[in-house]
Amino acid sequence: MGSSPASSEISYQVLSFDQLDGWDKDDHDAALRVFRNTCIDMYGPDWNALCALAHDMDDGRAFFELMFRPVLMEDGQEMLFTGYFEPELEGSRYPGGRFRWPVYRMPGEAQNRPWLSRREILTSGVMDGRGLEIAWVDDPVELFFLQIQGSGRIRLDDGSVVRVGYAGKNGHEYRSVGQELVRRGVYQSHQVSAQVIKNWVRRNPVDGQELLFHNPSYVFFREVSEVPAELGPLGAMNRSITPMRSVAVDPDIVRLGSPVWIEKDGKGPMRRLMIAQDTGSAIKGAQRADIFVGTGDEAGRRAGRLRDPGRMVVLMPIQRAYALLPESVQ
Repeated sequence: MGSSPASSEISYQVLSFDQLDGWDKDDHDAALRVFRNTCIDMYGPDWNALCALAHDMDDGRAFFELMFRPVLMEDGQEMLFTGYFEPELEGSRYPGGRFRWPVYRMPGEAQNRPWLSRREILTSGVMDGRGLEIAWVDDPVELFFLQIQGSGRIRLDDGSVVRVGYAGKNGHEYRSVGQELVRRGVYQSHQVSAQVIKNWVRRNPVDGQELLFHNPSYVFFREVSEVPAELGPLGAMNRSITPMRSVAVDPDIVRLGSPVWIEKDGKGPMRRLMIAQDTGSAIKGAQRADIFVGTGDEAGRRAGRLRDPGRMVVLMPIQRAYALLPESVQ
């Protein structure tokens, strides 16, 4: 648990597993395998013991029911599930032709935050001639969304693939360009998706560039090519994440590595145990989660359509769960 100022406004309710809709129908063994990927990085005697047991037990459902209790955390906000994915861009190690937009490493001075805004980084020449480019890509809009996702692959013109992951950012708050289009009256909120934004920017290149500058936050990358191609990208715990089993949460509220039970309504209802292995600049609050859908264009389309209500319940070690309750309830 973190120490967000909002944490004092969160209510906690310990549930039983039979209060989790669809719990008995999930593949708990699949969730256990994903939990093992990151539990080794969770500190605390109870988590260390749980992780050791997770590697000894083969029955996922028995493990989670024996060692955890479901805790519903609420902060007054409605639950919102969204989706994210690992983009795949076209690029080159060298600038030229259609490959004109650089993917940058983080300069040392950017650690003094807040640093320059997106507009200043891209128009002042501060990045020029310093060898900070990992690659050049062919689409500034896809590069913008690569920064929002935080990781991706670049398929190079020599046939190789380089994987990039989050290295840091300039310290400015993320501002939604989709909400800005709604504010301007270009679209209504239910019409906005990543694909709609991309198409609008491409149709309006000058205004489109200004729209992207509306978000002053800028993300820098590092190469993570040591991650095998068959594994997912690195999440916030510096371990590969798993499609449809890894979820991004607010780490000030939900401890990274924790199992979380997802009850997503809307189109394609989902009842599934996932592991909180990632974060996102727009993921804030007790009832807010971003589901990792997968890699590539089809995953991107699925992620872009995912915007649904429901409920998220965090599985916590038993003593931690009951310690959250007011004394009068214990």
